[in-house]
Amino acid sequence: MENKKEITKLLQTQLDNIDSKNFNLESWKKYNHLLLSRIFGSDDEKVKQIDLLEYEHSSWSLRDASGNDSYLGKTKKLAKEIINASIDEIKAFGIKNKNKEKSSADVEQMISFIFDELKGSQVKEINKILQDELSDEEKKRQVYEIITELNERTKDELISNMILFQSKM
Repeated sequence: MENKKEITKLLQTQLDNIDSKNFNLESWKKYNHLLLSRIFGSDDEKVKQIDLLEYEHSSWSLRDASGNDSYLGKTKKLAKEIINASIDEIKAFGIKNKNKEKSSADVEQMISFIFDELKGSQVKEINKILQDELSDEEKKRQVYEIITELNERTKDELISNMILFQSKM
């Protein structure tokens, strides 16, 4: 479901559902909570706003039919704005690749495990090598030289951490 057109079409359908004769706010909210969570992530502000949608069932609004309609009307208007904002965001910025974000965090954690076992001077030296404008082959050779200088225990710790980390992925 990573196609922008398919997702915007699905969101457009949800936008149209707001004006349907048999609109049910609670079921619409649940569906859209799941949909927007899948698209943007469960901690996205649009998902939180969907969850906050409600219309008042107080005795005053029930006594006055126009009051009830206006409460529901305001809620529907806000729901439309949330879905429109979602569509606009997808059209303007595309869809975040959650797998890419996760893999970036995994790489950072792996690097952290490696650097935990090295001395500060070795970390600085590796960082300098990685930032230099060298070929990948030359970077690999220079990092390899640093690794060959490590004692056996440190090498064993590095390998153990990488294996343990890989098993958790």
